[in-house]
Amino acid sequence: MGAPMASNLIGAGHTLKVFDLVAETMARVEGGQACSSGEEAAEDVDVLISMLPAGQHVRALYLGRNGEGGLLEKLLPSTVVIDCSTIDAASAQTVAAAAEDRGISMLDAPVSGGVGGAEAGTLTFIIGGDEAALAKVRPIFEAMGANIFHAGASGAGQIAKICNNMLLSVLMTGTAEALALGVDNGLDPAVLSEIMKVSSGGNWALNVYNPYPGVMATAPAARGYTGGFLVDLMRKDLGLAMQTALGTTSSVPMGALANSLFQVHKDNNDAGQLDFSSIQYLFSPDLKE
Repeated sequence: MGAPMASNLIGAGHTLKVFDLVAETMARVEGGQACSSGEEAAEDVDVLISMLPAGQHVRALYLGRNGEGGLLEKLLPSTVVIDCSTIDAASAQTVAAAAEDRGISMLDAPVSGGVGGAEAGTLTFIIGGDEAALAKVRPIFEAMGANIFHAGASGAGQIAKICNNMLLSVLMTGTAEALALGVDNGLDPAVLSEIMKVSSGGNWALNVYNPYPGVMATAPAARGYTGGFLVDLMRKDLGLAMQTALGTTSSVPMGALANSLFQVHKDNNDAGQLDFSSIQYLFSPDLKE
């Protein structure tokens, strides 16, 4: 998602330095200055945006590891840091507190909308941190997204994103199950989808991300469940949801069931690197043939 997000920033007139461990990804950002390291990309910038897989990576990047200092030691105090990773709230709060100790404003800003939203510039940003810092960099968010929410203090963006993705997993699982039931009983999945879209079962998965192959030309199901949001990433986010629920003794039986089903799907269908809508395979195994 980072490459199209960066391209949208350049399209809005911003000067950008970019770094990714995969050189081909940097090459996709036309007009961006490719850097050889995160340190080079972070040098003398007004805004630094990061997007990493997990809390351990965010902590290592900003706080350092193995005796080496992190980026917070190298940033100008005037820099506003935006971390678009989806990670545990505790990591976001720890890094934000360390940034504040150095006079640096840091926002946790996980995103929703997938690769398609990143390309179209219609992402939703769910932001935790200082409201004044958000006001300062709001044009940055507006160049990449259509919906910008201030969820609360540091870490609040992560909590809101985890809640959203847990619900998404439940909706996608239920949608795949319902479509399989209809097909098993002779219904056309496209016709059934249209019925449910305008009925009480309508939801985001049916509207823009149908999990059944041959129903929606723009969905990952139409291209062998490639691209999009990986099962491994959904499993990570569901794991974060389970950890968060344990911390507050919250009851999340539907989320826990979805977590188990995605794990079964990953194990049984070698699906870790497939889009999460491939959960359809769990209910429609004949589709794999």
